[in-house]
Amino acid sequence: MATTQHVIIGNGIAGISAAEVLRAGDPDSAITIIGDESETPYCRPMISLVLEGALGPERLPIRGTDYYQQFGITPVLGRRVTAVDTSRREVHINGARPVIYDKLLIASGADPRPVKAEGRDLDNIFYLRHQAHVRGMLAVMPDARKALVLGGGLVGFKAAYGLLRRGIQVTMLIRSGYPLSMQADAEAGRMVLTELRAHGLEVRVGAEVTAFEGGPAVRAAVLSDGSRLACDLVVIGKGVLPSLAFVRRDQIAVDLGIVVDRHMRTTAPDVYAAGDVAEGMDLARGTRWVNAIWPEAVAQGRLAGTNMAGREVAGEGSLGRNVIRIFGLDIMTGGIVDPPADDDGFTVVSALDPRRRTYRKLVFQKNRLVGMVMVNAIEQGGVLLGLIQSRMPVRLPAETLLANGFNYKQLLME
Repeated sequence: MATTQHVIIGNGIAGISAAEVLRAGDPDSAITIIGDESETPYCRPMISLVLEGALGPERLPIRGTDYYQQFGITPVLGRRVTAVDTSRREVHINGARPVIYDKLLIASGADPRPVKAEGRDLDNIFYLRHQAHVRGMLAVMPDARKALVLGGGLVGFKAAYGLLRRGIQVTMLIRSGYPLSMQADAEAGRMVLTELRAHGLEVRVGAEVTAFEGGPAVRAAVLSDGSRLACDLVVIGKGVLPSLAFVRRDQIAVDLGIVVDRHMRTTAPDVYAAGDVAEGMDLARGTRWVNAIWPEAVAQGRLAGTNMAGREVAGEGSLGRNVIRIFGLDIMTGGIVDPPADDDGFTVVSALDPRRRTYRKLVFQKNRLVGMVMVNAIEQGGVLLGLIQSRMPVRLPAETLLANGFNYKQLLME
């Protein structure tokens, strides 16, 4: 019997999680991993800690230098996939012969969302997605005095915090009216905005960059309101998009991400997808969604690897959630945090305590919890996330759950 040729596009956590499960379930198969970075697998969420100086780069790897040999994996690193031909079962790599597969996993992750401003190719303009981006920033940081961070999401805050810790004057530019607009609601966003400004960050909302000036390095940014900001370092942190430029839409169904079923199978035979590039069932929404977070990438990679190894296992779906500390605020969010205002199928209850600086918001669809926002006193947030994931009905009045001291574990014992 011929050896099964498994090919994995992506050397991140989804890809290696799949490879490890695949190797355990199919010890005699051939596994090839293709990755556009040259490093061994590392913890991407921690690169901001290297930027701020809290962690050395040597702490980032999550697998040893003998990882590929240990698992019998053929690595093809530092090469970007240019095309996948499912009819010929080929993966095309720039400057190399096609790689033939029997089963393919696309775990290519996500690419930073670009900006369309003129001058965006000037030196000292960075993203915060890869180790190489951080190395580039650290190299120019000794000469940097004023930094501009574009975006008010998680990446934008981590970049701004890291630069602030390094003693650089930072301005955050946020197109929406408040930070974390993709993760939290307006009330939580206003609390975050106040906190950022209280700790020395200049934050401008409702504006975006139309052009960068300078040469060869950036020296200023021109904003949509006509103003001009001096800056000698720029970080673009405006979110990510699934990395699927190499995917042919006439062969594999794509919406925002690659459409997958509960087994992580795509619409192409023997082709799977997992991680930030995959679009599957969202547990809160009941529709397809891309939940580009590390825990889901691990779970989806393992599920894909299990099915590629020949064991039929279906997953329930994924859930978007985030936990972050922003100076003196602990924030936890999950599921649908801002339901459509014109949809009467949702019930929203919330409680704000300015003195204690706490905020809670719960979103229900009928009798099921589908979303939550917590600012400070988040200790029981994990229970709420569990309720969203389990889709258990909540029979207590929604307002009861907002009472100080309410033990959410009671809901799991109903």
